[in-house]
Amino acid sequence: MRVTFWGVRGSIPSPGPDTVGVGGNTSCVEVRAGKLLLVFDGGTGLRLLGKTLLKEMPITAHLFFSHVHWDHIQGFPFFDPAFVGGNSIHLYGGNNVSRTLEETLAGQMDHPSFPVHLTDMAAKMIFHDVHEFTPIELDAGDGTKATITAARGNHPNGVWAYRVDHGGRSVMYATDTEHYAVVDQQLLKLAKDTDVLIYDSQYTPEEYAGTAGSGGPKLGWGHSTFEEAVKLTRAAGVKRLILYHHDPMQSDAAVAEKERRARELFPNCEAAREGLKIEL
Repeated sequence: MRVTFWGVRGSIPSPGPDTVGVGGNTSCVEVRAGKLLLVFDGGTGLRLLGKTLLKEMPITAHLFFSHVHWDHIQGFPFFDPAFVGGNSIHLYGGNNVSRTLEETLAGQMDHPSFPVHLTDMAAKMIFHDVHEFTPIELDAGDGTKATITAARGNHPNGVWAYRVDHGGRSVMYATDTEHYAVVDQQLLKLAKDTDVLIYDSQYTPEEYAGTAGSGGPKLGWGHSTFEEAVKLTRAAGVKRLILYHHDPMQSDAAVAEKERRARELFPNCEAAREGLKIEL
């Protein structure tokens, strides 16, 4: 497998001179499992991924949405392969809110928010519901297979974490989830012995408690810290931890400091940055 990070920020895009090193695009991670193309979340990073995929047309892509808050879907209307006939795009998500994934994606492209509707996209769209711990088996048709398993996280309106297993290796994507007083047992089960864990580490412990940063305490906002990421990593026997979904207020220097502190607790750890590639 190969993992590529196209968007690593949370909440809102944060371009500028203080964030150019880490990147300012919102959540989007590409996973190549053999010839299978998997994409996790459709934040603004999805636009960049789409540009690179144009040379591979026609494509079959599998897009897994953790949830439908803006920073995880706002890149989809700018995903070029969705406008190209002959492409097939499978979209996976949970019915966590009052509307389905299809209705939500169409809603953000409806008048007066956007000039082009979902139905104007030329690619074939196939929508799938996600169910907890019910494996999704994918087959590229050439012997390439992957299994994707989902579990619920802890976030307002709900969120899904995903694990990919392929060729004896595993990657888990768990963003926008808030820790409990003890390690989340559902995520612990999903993360067991994972090679790479990509985990929501939006806040420092001080930012979460409200003793640093702005906005006061973040309890109930649906995000976690690097300390809690390490707790889950150790409990699950994860080999490598990637800190993800950086707060838009954190500069490159702040993310680097967060990474340094996390490495003191778990050395095989790094902060996600746009363009980071992981080979398994």
